[in-house]
Amino acid sequence: MRRGVPEGRLDGLTDPMLGLTAVEAEARLARYGANAIIPGVREGWRATLADTLRDPMLWFLIATGLLFAAVGRHGEALVMLLALVPLLGMDAYLHRRTQASVEGLSGRLATTVRVVRDGVAQTVAAEALVPGDLALVRAGESFPADGLLVAGDEMQVDESTLTGESWPVRKQVLEALPPATSRAGVESPYWGLAGTRLLTGQAWLRVVLTGAETLYGEVVRSAVAGTHARTPLQQSVAQLVRVLVVVALIFCLVLAGLRYQQGHGLLDALISALTLAIAALPEEFPVVLTFFLGVGVYRLARRRALVRRAVVVENIGRVTCICSDKTGTLTEGRLILSHLHPAPGLSDAHLRQLAAAASQEDNGDPLDEAVLAGHGLQGENRVVARFPFTEARRKASVVREGEGGLRVAVKGAPEVVFGLCSLVEAERQVWHDDMETFSAGGHKVIACAYRDLSPDGWQGEEPSDGFRMAGLLAFEDPVREGVPDAVAACRAAGIRVIMVTGDHAGTALAIAREAGIGGAQPRVITGDDLAARLEHDGRLPEGIDVVARTLPGQKLALVRALQAQGEIVAVTGDGVNDVPALQAADIGIAMGERGTRIAREVSSIVLLDDNFGSIAGAIAEGRRLFTNLQLCFLYLLMVHIPLVMTAALIPMLGYPLLYLPIHIVWLELIMHPTALLVFQNLPTSAALGQSPSRSDRPRFFTPRLWGALLVVGTAATAGVTGLYLYSLGADYAVEHARSVALMALILTGAGITAVLSRLRSTSAWTMVVAAPLLSAVMIHLPGLGSLLGLQPPHVEDWLMVLGGSGVITLLAWVGQRRRPSRA
Repeated sequence: MRRGVPEGRLDGLTDPMLGLTAVEAEARLARYGANAIIPGVREGWRATLADTLRDPMLWFLIATGLLFAAVGRHGEALVMLLALVPLLGMDAYLHRRTQASVEGLSGRLATTVRVVRDGVAQTVAAEALVPGDLALVRAGESFPADGLLVAGDEMQVDESTLTGESWPVRKQVLEALPPATSRAGVESPYWGLAGTRLLTGQAWLRVVLTGAETLYGEVVRSAVAGTHARTPLQQSVAQLVRVLVVVALIFCLVLAGLRYQQGHGLLDALISALTLAIAALPEEFPVVLTFFLGVGVYRLARRRALVRRAVVVENIGRVTCICSDKTGTLTEGRLILSHLHPAPGLSDAHLRQLAAAASQEDNGDPLDEAVLAGHGLQGENRVVARFPFTEARRKASVVREGEGGLRVAVKGAPEVVFGLCSLVEAERQVWHDDMETFSAGGHKVIACAYRDLSPDGWQGEEPSDGFRMAGLLAFEDPVREGVPDAVAACRAAGIRVIMVTGDHAGTALAIAREAGIGGAQPRVITGDDLAARLEHDGRLPEGIDVVARTLPGQKLALVRALQAQGEIVAVTGDGVNDVPALQAADIGIAMGERGTRIAREVSSIVLLDDNFGSIAGAIAEGRRLFTNLQLCFLYLLMVHIPLVMTAALIPMLGYPLLYLPIHIVWLELIMHPTALLVFQNLPTSAALGQSPSRSDRPRFFTPRLWGALLVVGTAATAGVTGLYLYSLGADYAVEHARSVALMALILTGAGITAVLSRLRSTSAWTMVVAAPLLSAVMIHLPGLGSLLGLQPPHVEDWLMVLGGSGVITLLAWVGQRRRPSRA
């Protein structure tokens, strides 16, 4: 990351260790502003309430509750009003999440900093830092702003929040500040960046950029400004509810007018209209939606995916592309010593012992930790001198007492260690080829050498020649168990997997091959090449499998380009650098074990085990859950269409009312448990299934399903109406006709339930068998039937009911031979 120094920031600061005066600091503060990296969020309960009032679901629930209360249905009114609680709670939660995101961002920043002003070291608030300040950062502290490293030693920095890579980054001292008029950039090893943490050593930072100009500040602005659009599921349900409400109101007004005009009186007209209203108002849909989303949250949690936004249950099932980071998601996120390549005459154990002798415990260096894993230094001889690793020397040497004197063990960059050894050209070439072979396989390679010293002749300096080559050590971050199978399952289901990493292309390519991304020949592109291509023609190159050396802005551009091509994109991330992409993605997936708080707060899902396999499992669960929701809504519509149509059509034709309010309540007591228990409880499958079509505009139901709804609904309406009119007879046996029609509708609903659920759960069997059986018992019980305004049907009536409901069930089966396939 080459970054430029804006003109004027370092004017007059020719001495690297010269601090500002108090007067200069005050003038620069007035010119550049405070070092306020996190913008304030000034939203209170009024903003939350305003967002809530724009939700049509809120007004629907209120209107439905008031209507039930007006007709004396206080129980149903109470249920509708109670349904407001989770709706308001979700809005309050999302608002609180925004505040928590800001708090999480703040947690990565320094609050105070030591600076040199007027020639004296003093501690000031981090917000008072200005460009030009000379700040001291010690081990364990975060950098307070972006600046150049003008002095320091043994500097290793954790930049994972900005790069996503967990390995420490070694920093270098910039020998001379760039000229004030220079437009040349400065390479990343010389920069200390806000929000990153110094692991070892100490650093003197010449502040260049503060506040929103820092790289961390740029990411923060993307995070705070990012918004999530309403999902197709929310839009579809809201539109469906609006249509049904309008149709219901129109039918109620028309029915009331017709009944009054037919001479049935005002009371009959009002009862007819209110009964139709109770039957037609679709209060089940928002309740079912909320319930299913809650079930989805629970089931995805069992897949190790913690859902932070319930509506993600829909989007995760529609994912067509996964942009996954490498470290800790596809790999285990830790270095292991995977290969020992000793020199001739040395054993693996001897090479490991020499490498351990050149290492240091508890210094935070992952290479030392990997070398010492399972080995330790308890048995090693006393350290006489230590020459730690620096970026300039690129090696670490340790002198220890041995039985016959002193021995020096050195490890470091292979080319440096080769230069310390007495190697002929042919030997050097062999070692170089071996190193290249390991590097091409995605390994981090170091070399180890040793030599003996005479205690009398050694003056305490670091030896620089006369070493004997001990061998090479190759380290790797292994691919997680199960990742290749999960990647293969995604590819088989039509889900594209792209690795996005800050690592170099060689390592990324090796990991991609091992994980199965892109097959035998993954296509790799660097972030810079990707950005250039997008800037040139705005299109992604075909068939990208790996994007290496990626910066935050480039990852965001990749996500937006994929979305522009019609992909439904899931993005995994763990650091601040991933926040813009997590925000822009259709599904943002944060790492729960090693992810930063801000990444978790802005994401839709937190992956509890940081495992790519859990992502594939969550997608499979999401697809199954949303299919179940489609089946549930199909059931509700297939049953509601004949219920509403017969409740309206028969009174409009001038016949006696088919349903009384008590009958509507009865039917609702059957439909609600069926919708809420049967379909959400259908067994899930581990298979991903086929990916949704990228070219189709997202729809809740496909045209084919709408056609099946129309056919089944029309047939059921005709069947119930025909049975009612036939059973009514010339003597207008209303109670008898109602019993026949009511049982026909109940058995039809049971048949539709059996078809859609395929009787794959205990609750499905229970509702299909118990609902008609208990209804028949209630009708035939002496006294109870008359109390309900019903009379027991005859044997021939039962035969007609069974035949009619059987025909409608067959039509539903024909329409459902293929399951709903996309949302």
